[in-house]
Amino acid sequence: MPEMTPRERMIAAMTNQQPDRVPVAPDISNMIPCRLTGKPFWEVYYFADPPLWRAYIEAVKHFGIDGWFTDGSMQYQWPGDRASAVEDIRKTATTWVVRRRGRIDDQRYHEEVTYYIADSPTPTLPPFEDLEARWPLLEKWFAPPVGYNPSLLERQRAELGELGAFGVSLGYPGFHAWLNLFRGGLMDLSAWYYFQHDQIEALRQLHERQALKQMEMILDARPDFVLLSASGTLTLQSPKIARELSFPTIQKLTRMAREAGVPTMLHSCGKERELVRWCAEETDLNCINPLEIPPMGDCDLAEIKRAHGHQIALMGNLHTTDVMLRGTPEDVERAAIAAIDAAGAGGGFILSTGDQCGRDTPDENIFKLVEVAKTYGRYH
Repeated sequence: MPEMTPRERMIAAMTNQQPDRVPVAPDISNMIPCRLTGKPFWEVYYFADPPLWRAYIEAVKHFGIDGWFTDGSMQYQWPGDRASAVEDIRKTATTWVVRRRGRIDDQRYHEEVTYYIADSPTPTLPPFEDLEARWPLLEKWFAPPVGYNPSLLERQRAELGELGAFGVSLGYPGFHAWLNLFRGGLMDLSAWYYFQHDQIEALRQLHERQALKQMEMILDARPDFVLLSASGTLTLQSPKIARELSFPTIQKLTRMAREAGVPTMLHSCGKERELVRWCAEETDLNCINPLEIPPMGDCDLAEIKRAHGHQIALMGNLHTTDVMLRGTPEDVERAAIAAIDAAGAGGGFILSTGDQCGRDTPDENIFKLVEVAKTYGRYH
């Protein structure tokens, strides 16, 4: 087979075909690209100097990985006046707390975000202090976008070129998506689910309506794939709740993409084994990651390949701390070979890691992962 470009290789694998070799695409979408810039992280996240997506492309070049670009920017435009102002609250040598004050039409909201000098930012104050009192504002918050400016999207696609598959990321409803709306986090959200269930269902409908409209716009732009992205679909809510709040939207989004001829990948860190089965048997999803092993997740790569490899492509699953962060290059080599042995046969597999390699992951470990894919990952 002729040698493929990284973009061709990734698309072939995520659509359950056999490329020229096993693609290698560790999850380094955030912290490692920021570290490689040599700048304080708030220069990237706050000032976009450089923007995170460009830092990622430079990291792809640095390590020679097969890129999976998931920061495709649609620049959604919102109905009404969604203006905001930024106010610096306090800055130290290591943190910078910023308050955003905004309004949608005549209703005001505010939120706080802590930017770190050497870590990703974290929301520290949810935008809605009293969700029930702010319900009219929340309805506008989740109002469907009415259009987008495609110029940035096309610039990103051009800069990535054949270095990787070009994707646009899209979220879906569930506890994982709403935590920052509730001052008390998961505790408050759980209480709302059980005692104000009608309003949670209304929130689900609002979010789903927004996601479906965004998917229409994404598909019009024809990316290489769409990433359905969530942190902990089955970790931050039970399978029963996930079936109710999240899964119907996943089914609708993957069906829309299949009908448009655009592949979909789903990312949900943490527990995922049951979600793999649902997606393989009941959706039009093409590929799923990161398939984390215990204790971070509950996935056995070889078992999932046997059960569902004929239905869905797999991407994963080296441990990001024990192997990638704390391990030696020899540890990475052993784990990478084991993953290829478990899931590489016949294609439909992308060698990757669990969710988000840590900032201080040694470069030599990532280079070793790439080396194994390029040598041991050949099909015979």
